[in-house]
Amino acid sequence: MKEQEWDLSALFENKESAEEFLKTLQTEVQEFESTYQNNLKNLDIAGFANALKHYEDLSEKISRVMTYAQLLFAKNTKEAKFYSQCEMACTNIQQHLLFFEIEFKNLDAKKQLAFIKKCKNHAFYLNNLIERKKHTLNLDEEKIALALSPMGVGAFSRLFDEHFSSLKIPFEEQNLSEEEILALLHNPKRKIRKKSQKAFSKALEKSRPLLTYILNMVRKDLLIETRLRKYDKKESFRHIDNQISQESVDSMLEIVNANFSLVHRYYHQKAQILGHKLKDYDRYAPLSDENTTMTYSQALEEVLNTLKAFSPEFHKIASKAIKEGWVDSHPKDFKQGGAFSHGGVPSAHPYVLLNYTGNRRDAFTIAHEFGHMIHQELSKKQGVLNMDTPLTTAETASVFSEMLFFEHLKKGLKSDELLFMLAGKLEDIFSTLFRQVVMTNFERRIHEIDEELDTKDFDRIWFEENQRMFEKSVKLTKNYHLWWSYIPHFIHSPFYCYAYSYGQLLTLALYGLYKKSDAKEFVKTYTEFLSLGGSKSPKELVSMFGFDIDSKEFWEIGMQEVCHLLEEFERLLACKEN
Repeated sequence: MKEQEWDLSALFENKESAEEFLKTLQTEVQEFESTYQNNLKNLDIAGFANALKHYEDLSEKISRVMTYAQLLFAKNTKEAKFYSQCEMACTNIQQHLLFFEIEFKNLDAKKQLAFIKKCKNHAFYLNNLIERKKHTLNLDEEKIALALSPMGVGAFSRLFDEHFSSLKIPFEEQNLSEEEILALLHNPKRKIRKKSQKAFSKALEKSRPLLTYILNMVRKDLLIETRLRKYDKKESFRHIDNQISQESVDSMLEIVNANFSLVHRYYHQKAQILGHKLKDYDRYAPLSDENTTMTYSQALEEVLNTLKAFSPEFHKIASKAIKEGWVDSHPKDFKQGGAFSHGGVPSAHPYVLLNYTGNRRDAFTIAHEFGHMIHQELSKKQGVLNMDTPLTTAETASVFSEMLFFEHLKKGLKSDELLFMLAGKLEDIFSTLFRQVVMTNFERRIHEIDEELDTKDFDRIWFEENQRMFEKSVKLTKNYHLWWSYIPHFIHSPFYCYAYSYGQLLTLALYGLYKKSDAKEFVKTYTEFLSLGGSKSPKELVSMFGFDIDSKEFWEIGMQEVCHLLEEFERLLACKEN
C-alpha cells in the first residue's frame, strides 16, 4: 500500500472555510453569553438542560476548529501561523463560555442536585465540576489566565515541537529526522546503533541551552499554577484530571519501583545472548540477525487480521479508517515526530498520525494507535463533554491492542523466533511500564525544587533515576546524560508519564482476565467499557471486570503478568542453551 495522508474534509474543506466558521461561532458564543451569564440560578430544570446542550454544541464547534488547526500543524509545522491564529481566536471565543462551568460550581447544592438528576448522561461531568470548585479562580481571573495561555507554557510547547520537527541529524551522508535516527537504535549492527546514538546526542548537545530553558519555563508555569489554584502538590492537578487518588498513584509507583529487578534480570540474560556487556545503545538491539523489517502493507494486514479475530466491530472501524483518510502514515519534512491518535469531535472521526519507518516495532505502533482510534470512535457517542477518558484509562485500549497483536504474531513461530519476539515484547513493556516510572521519578525530583535548574542538574537527576532501573545490567554512557531533553511529555503534559505505567498494569490485568474468561462475554464487556468513554470514573469502569483499582493487590496482578512473560522467555532460552 502506498503512503497514506489525512483527508481533513470531515472537519473543514480548507482553511478559508474554517476561518468563516470561526466568524459565525464568535457571534453564537456571544449570544449564549448574553442569554445565560448570571442567569443559571434562575433557570428551571428543563431550561438548564437546554443550556447544557447548547454549551456542549458550542464546545464541540471550538474543538472542531482547534482539531483542524492542530492536525494541519502536525502534518506540516510550517502551518504555525494558521495554528496560532486559530488558537488566539478560539481562546477569545472560550472566554465567552468560561462563566458557564464557574456559575454551575457556585449554585446552591440543592439546585445542583436537581440539575444533575435531570441531565443523567452528564452526571459524572457535572459532579466533577463540583469537586474541582476549590481549585477554580473567579471568572475575571480565569479569563486572564485563558487570554494569556497562548503566550505561556503553550508557546514553549510549540517551540519545542517546531525545533524537533525541523531538526536534521547528519548520519552517513544523510540528514535524518528524529524518528529516523531513533529507529536506528533497533538496528542489528552495533556500530550503527552506537553511531546513531552519538549523532543524536551531538544534535541534543547543540540544542541544550534552548531545551534547558524550555523545561525550566514549564517548571515555573507549574509552580505558579499550583500556588494559584491551591493544589496540595505539583502533581495533584494531574491526579484530579485522571480522576484517581494520590494514594493509588503512590501505590502503583511503589510496586513498579520495587520490581526493577525484573529489568536487571532480563538485560543480564540479553548480554549473555549477545556476547558482550550492554551499553545504553544496546537496549533495543535485536537478538537475531534476521531481518525484522515489515512493509507498511504487511503491518496493516497483520493488525487488521488481529482485530478481526478479536472483534468484527473493531475490524470494521479500522478498515474504514484506512479507506477514508483517517491515517497519515510516513515521515515527511516538517511533519511532527512520534505517533498519536487525535479523537477529533463526535460529528467527525479520529485521526491517526504515524511515522512508519519499516521495522516491526512500527507495526506495534500501528496496533497501539489503532487501539486508541477504536476507543475514540466508540466513545464519541457520549458527546464532546463525555467522550475523552482520563489518562489512566486512555492507554487501556492501545496497550490491549498491542497485546492482541503480539499474541497474533506469536502463532506458528518456531522456538527461536518466539524467543526473539518475547524479548521484543518484554522490552516494549519495560519501555511502557518501567521507563515511564523512571520519567515520573525524574519529574518528581525536578519539580520538587522551585529554583531554576541548570543543564547539569537535569543531566545528573536523569542519569541517577535511569541508573536505578538498569543498575549493572546496562552501562549508561556519558552521552545518555543528555537524553532527558527530547522527551515531549515533560514539556506538553507534566506528570503524564505515570499514566502509561498505570494503563500498562491495568491492561495486563485485563488481558490476563481475557485469557481465562469466556471470550464472547469479555469482548462484550470490553466494548461497553470503551464505549462509555469518560462518562464514568476509572474506578467504576474497571469494576465492570470485578477489579478494584484502589487495591494494592490489583497492581500485583498486572506485575505477575510481566513475571509470566519473563519466565516464558527464560524457559525458551534454557531450552535453546540445552
